[in-house]
This record gives sequence, C-alpha cells and structure tokens, in this order.
Amino acid sequence: MSWVQGLMVAAAALPYGAALAAKAGGRRFDNDDPRPWLAAQQGWRARANAAQANLFEGLPFFYAAVLYALYAGAEPGRLAGLMGVWVALRVLYVLAYILGCGTVRSIIWSAALVANLAILWA
Repeated sequence: MSWVQGLMVAAAALPYGAALAAKAGGRRFDNDDPRPWLAAQQGWRARANAAQANLFEGLPFFYAAVLYALYAGAEPGRLAGLMGVWVALRVLYVLAYILGCGTVRSIIWSAALVANLAILWA
C-alpha cells in the first residue's frame, strides 16, 4: 500500500476513533439503539460524538481533493506529505474538541481546511 492509500484509509478511520471515544466505558450504552444514548450525553462524550460528525462531514472534500490532485498529476510524495498534515491536524482537532478547547479547535479546523486546499492544488 502506498502512502497516499494508507493516508486515505487513516482519514476514513478518524471518525470511528472519535465514535469509540464517545462510547467507551459509557454506562447503559444501548448498541441496539445507540443514537438516543449518544444524543443524551454531555461533556466530553458529547464533544467526541460531535467531532465524529464533523470528521465524516470533512471526508468528501478531502477525498475529492486527493483524487483531483492524483488526476492532475500531483507528485505522490508531495501529495502524501500534505495528506499527512491534514490527517495530523484532524487528530489534533479531535483532541481539542474532546478537551473543550473551542478556539484552538477552530484554529486547527481552519489549518486543516488550508491543508485540504493545498492538496487540491498540489
């Protein structure tokens, strides 16, 4: 598997990591009907669930940018580097979200958007 492929898989796995964080160790979690349980959570669990939703929302633009860059003939090493920056920023985003650092989270989100735009024009 190339770096580009591996980073695409890593990006796809990020929302599931946030979902696991939201659910891990939760009391009375109902896997048969998880959405009401998640909707009732507060604090860091609610923020982890919100991070999961945002990560899923960001994937289409990330994948579109990567696929366009590949189509346009971007150099794979440069593309992988930019993708790595995006994935790392999104990991930091989840941590900032869970910790309740709203301003830091927004700055990281903005930096990830810039990284995504850089991927598009790689």
